[in-house]
Amino acid sequence: MSSATETYHQHLSVSYDYPVHFTRDVFNPSNPLLSNTLDRLKEGRRHRVQVFIDSGVVESWPDIGERVRAYADAYAATIELVCDPETVPGGERAKNSRVAAERVMESIADHHLCRQSFVLAIGGGSALDIIGLAATLVHRGLRQIRIPTTVLAQDDSGVGVKNGIDAYGVKNFAGTFAPPFGVLIDPSFLKTLDDRYWFGGLGEAFKVALIKDADFFTYLCARADLLRQRDEATIEEVVRRSAILHLDHIRNGGDPFEFGAARPLDFGHWSAHRLEVMSGYELGHGCAVAIGVALDSFYAQATGLISTTDFDAIVRALKQVGLAVWSTLLERTDPDGILSVLRGLEEFREHLGGELHITLPGPIGQAVEINHMDPAIVVQGIQALKAHA
Repeated sequence: MSSATETYHQHLSVSYDYPVHFTRDVFNPSNPLLSNTLDRLKEGRRHRVQVFIDSGVVESWPDIGERVRAYADAYAATIELVCDPETVPGGERAKNSRVAAERVMESIADHHLCRQSFVLAIGGGSALDIIGLAATLVHRGLRQIRIPTTVLAQDDSGVGVKNGIDAYGVKNFAGTFAPPFGVLIDPSFLKTLDDRYWFGGLGEAFKVALIKDADFFTYLCARADLLRQRDEATIEEVVRRSAILHLDHIRNGGDPFEFGAARPLDFGHWSAHRLEVMSGYELGHGCAVAIGVALDSFYAQATGLISTTDFDAIVRALKQVGLAVWSTLLERTDPDGILSVLRGLEEFREHLGGELHITLPGPIGQAVEINHMDPAIVVQGIQALKAHA
């Protein structure tokens, strides 16, 4: 018997394609977009669809289930609802458990969806994560269509390729990469958001502008007062530009499923994720990201990547749109006297899968990767943000 080693190298190249539509009144029977999206492969059949809706959406739009049913009736040649729309808990706390995702999977099993069936997820980022994770685990992946309903879900998470839940005290510990079948963005849903979910999503817009598009950052600064007033035309433009920047990075960044360690779109997130956990998820993701962006922007200024003028402009604009740049959580210490937020660096390194990679702006509109953060400078940043509070 030969002891020689034989190796066969397998190479696969898989192409993904999904549309992200910007529309209005998505469930108005005069708008065929949802039906057309379900039928975009022209398979010549009715499509079995199960609908899950964020509890927050149901609270703000009590007739949303009726609207979905009426739409399905109007397009009965294309859409077969397998059951009435079901409600899924929303908010980050709902992600901090497997219960909601398991209930979604159980319901999918009860209604015998197959890999060619559709899960229609309507809601904010947390609900989309829960529903999306369940849909990707059943039969190793059902077709998902997302209708994001918060600013953060529309301008960032809802257009991406991730699903996940929090576990073991770690943000997004369990999750999958699975591109959606399609995304439909309808600004009508933003009208009923409370301020926390409206302004919180702006944190992600600032994040992507600072590392990808200086002109977009200038736009955000110039229209900060309009954003504070919840001007509809302005937020629609912000959502569109932010979503496209996120999509461009996923497509052109060379690592859509994040096999590598660098995560440019996680600028500001090492501290944001830690602050969310420390707050018991009272602090929303977008609001935590705003603080994280401000903190890392100070680090960029302290290390010469951006100017003091740039840092001041970043903090001023974040505050002007209604986002806090400070939390008392930043000063909380562990029993050993170490700032609790600093533990986020090690958690982030572990999440990345090896060497620490932190993205900073340098200059505004461009990203710089560093592999070490000086805790002393972080502490200086915390004190600087406290002075700006």
